[in-house]
Amino acid sequence: MHNRVRKCVFPVGGMGTRFLPATKAMPKEMLPVVDKPLIQYAVEEAQAAGIEHFIFVTGRGKTALEDHFDYAPELERTLREHGKDADIERVRSWMPKSGQISFTRQQEPLGLGHAVWCARDLVDEEPFAVVLPDDLILAETPCLAQLVQAHAKVGGHVVAVADVPREQTRRYGVLDIESDDGMLARARGLVEKPAPEDAPSTLTIIGRYILDPGVFEHLDRQIKGAGGEIQLTDAIARTIGRVSFHGLRFAGRRFDCGDKVGWLHANLSFALNRPDMRDQVAAFLAEFG
Repeated sequence: MHNRVRKCVFPVGGMGTRFLPATKAMPKEMLPVVDKPLIQYAVEEAQAAGIEHFIFVTGRGKTALEDHFDYAPELERTLREHGKDADIERVRSWMPKSGQISFTRQQEPLGLGHAVWCARDLVDEEPFAVVLPDDLILAETPCLAQLVQAHAKVGGHVVAVADVPREQTRRYGVLDIESDDGMLARARGLVEKPAPEDAPSTLTIIGRYILDPGVFEHLDRQIKGAGGEIQLTDAIARTIGRVSFHGLRFAGRRFDCGDKVGWLHANLSFALNRPDMRDQVAAFLAEFG
């Protein structure tokens, strides 16, 4: 029996330059998909996986994100005065309870590994999840819940993976596969952003992780890797052999909302998945032939 995953780290310190000028004064994680910001989808996915402690690694200019996880008395008073109780429920019902949220700062943009390292004292010595809000996943069973189920069986590190065209491997962490049953692949190694000709496979990590706390021993060394950044995948790779490492081919569809076209695709797909919007959106799309 492996330890239950109770904590989740959300690295949200990035500047979101690909969405300028929209993100000049607004965190990229607050970009809406239909009617909810990306960060809310990420938190709701974590809640559905049984997460109890939500740890945000922020940076400068993230005040709006922090405010989204607080009560809004003026807004709620106005809604109540107008009899809009359903709207009050929409802005409050999903929020984590007091004491379940922690914020810490990543004071320098030194990479994903560094962002996760900034949460080390809040995570402590227990397995934990990492969710990248830019990777939005539409799934019947939330992606992180699928990883939690797999982790309960195999322990160690378990990450969400997907096959990509070989020419795209230079954008991802790529697994060196030891065995593969078609759903769960056990890896003997991991390479960050390899050239296509050097990639050990085309099975790549998507922004969902469950990690053994032993990864912090290697993140503590602050070793820079690809792009001159402290890479989370490098620290994971250094634990393999002592900690088991599996990639789960999750059931669902992933949208890269760090990309403008990917974000637009997510908006349309999530709208089409909603009964209250599906017919109108489908009719709108039909106009484009």
